Amino acid sequence: MSKIQQIAGTGIPLVGNDIDTDRIIPARFLKCVTFDGLGEQVFADDRLALSGQHPFDQEPYQDASILVVNRNFGCGSSREHAPQAIARWGIRGIVGESFAEIFFGNCVAIGIPCVTATAEALAQMQRALTDDPTLAVTLDLENLRVGYGDQSVSVQMPEGVRQAFLAGTWDACGQLVANADEIHGTARRLAYMAW
Repeated sequence: MSKIQQIAGTGIPLVGNDIDTDRIIPARFLKCVTFDGLGEQVFADDRLALSGQHPFDQEPYQDASILVVNRNFGCGSSREHAPQAIARWGIRGIVGESFAEIFFGNCVAIGIPCVTATAEALAQMQRALTDDPTLAVTLDLENLRVGYGDQSVSVQMPEGVRQAFLAGTWDACGQLVANADEIHGTARRLAYMAW
């Protein structure tokens, strides 16, 4: 299980409140058996409507690893395909004003830290990334800061989730697999378990 203490790269601004999971990955793509290929379809309808002008289509942002959003990102249905599509496009961390609770949990489950900042700080960051897509961006979970260019903003994250990322215990399934022998040993000692 990997520790996630810092994510560095470039950022991609996605302006707008209440961007729901159906916009992130439209329902027609939920028929897949695996999550393979979802990255290519992230924001499919929005991208089609904007005819190449969506940030996820613009060349300067193609290698971005940190997504900068606004309020209530990931609202709507609880589809785990939404964070999977974002991750498979290449995003490794998200900075926003607020996140829908289930979306946030689904991101944690696959190792995508979601941190929050003030609306003013996010608007300034989005403007800076629009003006200069090459700005280096660093999401620092240890110090709860996001730096971009020569600027830095304070961010928040629930402390339990932050500690799980820092310690590498965010992957619940990975923990089960890693501790399978201990789990079986405990189960064997339980009187009500028949082996």
